[in-house]
Amino acid sequence: MTATGPGADPGTTGIRLTAPAPGWSIDADVVVVGSGVAGLTAALRCAAAGRRTVVVTKARLDDGSTRWAQGGIAAALGDGDTPEQHLEDTLVAGAGLCDEAAVRALVTEGPAAVHRLIGSGARFDTAPGTDRIALTREGGHHRSRIAHAGGDATGAEITRALVEAVRAAGLRTIEHALVLDLLTDTEGRTSGVTLHVMGEGQHDGVGAVHAPAVVLATGGMGQVFSATTNPAVSTGDGVALALRAGAEISDLEFVQFHPTVLYLGPDAEGQQPLISEAVRGEGAHLVDADGIRFMAGQHELAELAPRDIVAKAIMRRAHEQGTEHMYLDARHFGAQMWENRFPTILAACRAHGIDPVTEPIPVAPAAHYASGGVRTDLHGRTTVPGLYACGEVACTGVHGANRLASNSLLEGLVFAERIAADIAAGPVRRPGEPRLPEGPPVPLLAPEARFEIQRIMTAGAGVLRSDASLSEASAALIRMTARARAESDEGKAAEPGVEAWEATNLLLVARVLVSSARRRAETRGCHWREDHPDRDDPVWQRHTLITHRPAHSLVHRATDSADFPALYPDTEPTP
Repeated sequence: MTATGPGADPGTTGIRLTAPAPGWSIDADVVVVGSGVAGLTAALRCAAAGRRTVVVTKARLDDGSTRWAQGGIAAALGDGDTPEQHLEDTLVAGAGLCDEAAVRALVTEGPAAVHRLIGSGARFDTAPGTDRIALTREGGHHRSRIAHAGGDATGAEITRALVEAVRAAGLRTIEHALVLDLLTDTEGRTSGVTLHVMGEGQHDGVGAVHAPAVVLATGGMGQVFSATTNPAVSTGDGVALALRAGAEISDLEFVQFHPTVLYLGPDAEGQQPLISEAVRGEGAHLVDADGIRFMAGQHELAELAPRDIVAKAIMRRAHEQGTEHMYLDARHFGAQMWENRFPTILAACRAHGIDPVTEPIPVAPAAHYASGGVRTDLHGRTTVPGLYACGEVACTGVHGANRLASNSLLEGLVFAERIAADIAAGPVRRPGEPRLPEGPPVPLLAPEARFEIQRIMTAGAGVLRSDASLSEASAALIRMTARARAESDEGKAAEPGVEAWEATNLLLVARVLVSSARRRAETRGCHWREDHPDRDDPVWQRHTLITHRPAHSLVHRATDSADFPALYPDTEPTP
């Protein structure tokens, strides 16, 4: 716990958001940022270990990304299934870039973690007439190992259970709060965060939580694209904070585009309804406008192939036929199965004028999940001492180049518990004297810049990428950065506020994503380069690593292999 990791040099970036100085502060042993499965699990376990824990969340406590998860949580819970089989499916989906030690930790600790989640109050669907957890299959899995709740409302049930547990435990929470920047002491160790409370709750305005341990569990960055399954709060805040703090970011080029998102037209923007993988797991077929199945023969698992393969097949078929979507046909389910097994999806489709009981569902890929993020070790520690990350904001090495379906909830659960165990194993200590970065603050973008960023990223760094498209996106993002600096120099910078901070975070995350995608000159997992259509293991079976430095520069390096080198060699665990 006392080792100094790479990237911990005090003042390495000197970068911070433009914001008022904190006008209030509270003290804690641990501050957890985020209220999904990862954040709330970490908070509950830290509190149970006797640590004074504060949960900070951007909206309401029950409004994180987890509640949108439909399909379920993957674990080797069924008869005949084993962690080794789960590991093999995960490694195959990860396309040669999974860190095997991280995956082994996930699959071996996963089943017990799910049972502890049940002990916290989560209620999963059971097989008819039994108390055994009902299990289904999803893409990339050779076994039925997906536990679900409420048919297709697994995330909502997990959120309900964890929120109730947090409230029952009396944890201190700060809702409607956007975290701004990391506070560090003179030795470069974490000493808390600054945050802005949005007019609701106990505090208002910019303040600080002083703590020697900060756990980032802020979710994803799907709002960097025009169409996404992510909620509006998923603006990459955790990744942006970590970059400004000097932490390493890894593999941000690997953005999973879920293959079956309800197609609402070419101009649709914002959060789009997801058609869960579980619908295909129960036997739905992907067909073109002529009703022809096109996945059969393309992969041994057909419609249940890993998501990157299905998304690419949909895009290829759509281009061949001059259209922008395909169809998911589950009419053979019948009304009763739709109403009992997939009530949420059925309601979403009908709300948009589509009845899956009587007609195929138009679907197309949309941004869904970031496989990369803030680089961590097996304890969830980052390259900045005292800063942890778990869930979608983190890059543990579990997902590699493409996440296996329903591994995300399990990863958040398992690695949150690992973080709490690491914090509990260390001494209780007071944070060092907190200090903000001393460099000039980052000029803020106007709120409407968010939509410009989304258009640039969708056109240049979406499902299909090339050097030409990525170069064009990079140039456009650099121009936006330069324009913001020029406007700041002229006294015309945007005023500090939630929407301006979000847009500024999105720009930084977009720049890192595009920069990594340009460098990875191959096609692997969910990174699809039209100009480099093949996988290149001799050159690229390794992880990209990026840090942010003053003058808005990005520093690149890469690992020597698919396994992450230890961040803290003297304390690295054996899974």
